[in-house]
Amino acid sequence: MDRSADDAFRLDSQDVWVIGGAGYLGQATVRLLLQSGAKVLCADLGDRAQQFADSIEDSTHLTAATLDVRNEDEMKRFVNDQIKQRGSPSGLVVLTYGSTAKHFEDLTGEDFDQVNHAGLTATFLLAREVGLQMENAGRGNMVLFSSMYGSVSPDPRVYLRPMNVNPIEYGVGKAGIAQMTKYLAVHWAQKGIRCNCISPGPFPNPAVQREQTAFVERLAQKVPMGRIGQPEEVAGAAVFLLTKAASYITGQNLFVDGGWTLW
Repeated sequence: MDRSADDAFRLDSQDVWVIGGAGYLGQATVRLLLQSGAKVLCADLGDRAQQFADSIEDSTHLTAATLDVRNEDEMKRFVNDQIKQRGSPSGLVVLTYGSTAKHFEDLTGEDFDQVNHAGLTATFLLAREVGLQMENAGRGNMVLFSSMYGSVSPDPRVYLRPMNVNPIEYGVGKAGIAQMTKYLAVHWAQKGIRCNCISPGPFPNPAVQREQTAFVERLAQKVPMGRIGQPEEVAGAAVFLLTKAASYITGQNLFVDGGWTLW
């Protein structure tokens, strides 16, 4: 058996930090990272990461942590503390985001700023803080998260009541992350650091799938493949971008959307 091909898709002994790792897509990503041999630091708000870690049968290589990326001072302390304990990570995955779920007419300027601080500004500050450590180590790999709505507008016909149309501040922030990915990729290209981005398509969480079946069906009808996505399909893309198999890929925005953005 040719082990070189298999090893290209492995992350044995690599340390990967997943920020926002206790969410719907984050959990699947953490699980696949562990299966790929990585050591994982999973950080999220409150005790979410610990609750998730407690649900995993074998969490030997998983460390749960609390982090609010909206607080810049807390974020810097977190990075410094983890660097002292774990060293510079091989990979960083950032799934954090913000949204008000308010109607377009009700959104205030303060709402807009707060959401984009949590999603866009905090992602920049975190990526820069960790990236500087990766630069010192001479290697590293980042995967940021945008969205299909960072590239296209939501179709209001999909969002019939009681659903709200996906809010403008969410899409604006996600578009910014796609551009940030390109900037960071160029900035660190000769420092041994890659930075890529994933734009998930329709991945409604389990509660929405249970309670809003008509909405989920309308989402599926907008997808050329005729179905919504499964979290493992995003996880596969994220893990791939962290492996040696993707070693010549940087600055890319990978759409995992079943073809949503093609028409």
